[in-house]
Amino acid sequence: MTTISRRAALQLGLLCLAAPAALAQERPAEPDWRSKLVEAAREQIGVTTLYDPTYVRLGYPGGDVAPDRGVCTDVIVRAYRRAFNLDLQKLVHEDMAANFAAYPKTWGLKATDRNIDHRRVGNLAAFFGRKGVSLAVSENLADFQPGDLVTQMLPGNLPHIVIISSERSADVPERPLVIHNIGAGARQEDTLFAFRQTGHYRFAPA
Repeated sequence: MTTISRRAALQLGLLCLAAPAALAQERPAEPDWRSKLVEAAREQIGVTTLYDPTYVRLGYPGGDVAPDRGVCTDVIVRAYRRAFNLDLQKLVHEDMAANFAAYPKTWGLKATDRNIDHRRVGNLAAFFGRKGVSLAVSENLADFQPGDLVTQMLPGNLPHIVIISSERSADVPERPLVIHNIGAGARQEDTLFAFRQTGHYRFAPA
């Protein structure tokens, strides 16, 4: 091989190596799971406009109440379904059926009820805890990432759950907003520290 052909081959090799890098730069990055989950929660704003805790018989799996209504847990269930096709109704029911003693007895149930079990904050908290995704309760803003789930206790000892948003407070730029349904449908609000926290979870899809 002549000097020129060697040089040409080397240049061609460099071009071949550079091409994938150039293509990678042109191709937009796929959103990570946190972004997908937050977006799936945010898409419920303006669709779910009512807070309605009425007991409803649901299909299984994939059962849901009418999209214009629901409770705080429905925001979480719908977000995981929409973002990842991951069905917390089915997952909670199966784990609860196999490990009933590990779940709260607050409602006096002696058996599972797949119509309502996944729609109760205590059961979701128990499920996430059993999956090993619990984080320490914290008031340090650096400990919260978009897509994190936080359980709270509202006045009157009413349990509540929120999704941490990717958007921030206008008052404290470091403080994330939350997406939840606390009484007027799905909304994004600045209430992370408005109520006592009882749990913090980071449940990435498998």
